[in-house]
Amino acid sequence: MPVVGIYGPTASGKSAVAAAVAERIAAEVVSADAFQVYDGLEILTNRSPSPERLVGIWPLSHTASVGEYAPLAHAAIDEILGAGMTPIVAGGTGLYFRAALAELDLPPAPPPGARERWDAFYAEVGGEAAHERLAELDPAAAERVHPNDRRRVVRALELAEAGGSLAPGEERLFRGAWRHETLVVGLEVPKHVLEERIDRRTRAMFDSGVEAEVRAALAQPLSETARKTIGLDEVAALAREEAIATIAARTRRYAAYQRKWMRRLEGVVMVAGDRPPGEIADEIVALARTRERLHRP
Repeated sequence: MPVVGIYGPTASGKSAVAAAVAERIAAEVVSADAFQVYDGLEILTNRSPSPERLVGIWPLSHTASVGEYAPLAHAAIDEILGAGMTPIVAGGTGLYFRAALAELDLPPAPPPGARERWDAFYAEVGGEAAHERLAELDPAAAERVHPNDRRRVVRALELAEAGGSLAPGEERLFRGAWRHETLVVGLEVPKHVLEERIDRRTRAMFDSGVEAEVRAALAQPLSETARKTIGLDEVAALAREEAIATIAARTRRYAAYQRKWMRRLEGVVMVAGDRPPGEIADEIVALARTRERLHRP
């Protein structure tokens, strides 16, 4: 069996589907989630009840990066393959997902606070001036980024300062460089179904005690990356109903971004995700056994 990658937006059921696949074949699941790597936010990050590697591996004080995650994911995948089993990489953090499955030329880590500093620079001088500064530092990246695209202009400036570039790695980010034969599956869930799931899941987090979890997390040192976890600030600062509504809205926006990311993945095989996990797992196992849609190193 090839390596199986299961990608989809938050609340699409990736973890449940991955667990169902692992029940049908000899397999282990490797998480590709930038926030589930942290220990102490199990409820807020919707950690799967089923076993997954690379979850809860770092304290909240640790500054996580894809550059540190990638070799750990590669080692886990190689170990699972070496044991004669199938690695299932499941996640919704696009860069972590691709970094687990491929040999990416990852950009150097930016200095602490760089993104916030460049974001403040963009806000202060405006999109045109920020884009002109990017053109001075990285002309190739500036050609690919519109001045009004604040997120990407800021990211390109951050990379340029660190000695990297948004331009050369962009195509490689979505295609090629596979480490092993890999089947990449995308879970396609209708927008209204996904939004209903997000709303239900957000309310369920509060029923499960997320407020106490967040209080405990905020009582200890938090890294810059841990602080970006969706819902952390809202749970701490807002009344329950307002927090639920605000977190659900933020999560829906994030899911829309993930859906766009998913569609750019090379050769992704889209499967209907609004079905029982076992039914989806049967389809994924059948696809893997045909070996017709595999990416090869």
